[in-house]
Amino acid sequence: MTAPVFLVDELPESAGPFVLEGPEGRHAVSVRRLRAGEPVALTDGAGRGARGTVEAAEGKDRLRVRIEELLVEPPKQPRVTVVQALVKGDRGELAVETMTEVGVDRIVPWAASRSIAQWKAERGAKALAKWRATAREAGKQSRRLRFPEVTELHSTQQVAPLLAGAGFAAVLHEQGAAPLASAGLPGEGECVLVVGPEGGLAPAELETFAEAGADPYRLGRSVLRASTAGTVAAAVLLARSGRWA
Repeated sequence: MTAPVFLVDELPESAGPFVLEGPEGRHAVSVRRLRAGEPVALTDGAGRGARGTVEAAEGKDRLRVRIEELLVEPPKQPRVTVVQALVKGDRGELAVETMTEVGVDRIVPWAASRSIAQWKAERGAKALAKWRATAREAGKQSRRLRFPEVTELHSTQQVAPLLAGAGFAAVLHEQGAAPLASAGLPGEGECVLVVGPEGGLAPAELETFAEAGADPYRLGRSVLRASTAGTVAAAVLLARSGRWA
């Protein structure tokens, strides 16, 4: 049986008894119905985790666990950041989910000029909360110890410094002269990818990003959706960087 993963605020410094409470404890006891003797995995989402065995389920939201092994995952290099333009419907959450699964380290929501979706006031706060919740759940599902950061919404002018400070910066564009699969990558530091919206990138955005040092690259012969391009591009970089080795 594959051990289910639960997110905790903090893990102890040594093996021994641990109590899982709150929403995750409720999910373990009332939804997963875990019982004594079953394996569990814990993570703080920031690089630390644990493997253990259930000792007892108490009430509806309290699980007593015996931690048997503590795990530590240092940050991996190079880091991969995807600047994801806002997309309509739940496709933004799909992008976050799959990018988390492949191993992206940071996801930056971007208000592109041609984005159909708009994050404003309370609606924007709810949308950002959904992206972050999606990253947490996908991190658990994919058994990551270090979950991706989902930042606040960025404007084009706020994205430019991220590109300027990166060891490798790329804008995905169907008219890019070079394929992403042939790009030279740094062994450490930051790789930043920009994914435009359904309506494509505006000329002014391309110019701003070019001035910041980001070159246009293409993925292949076909044009991918805005919600899937970032996942495919990140997978290319992660495979070529050696992080999947």
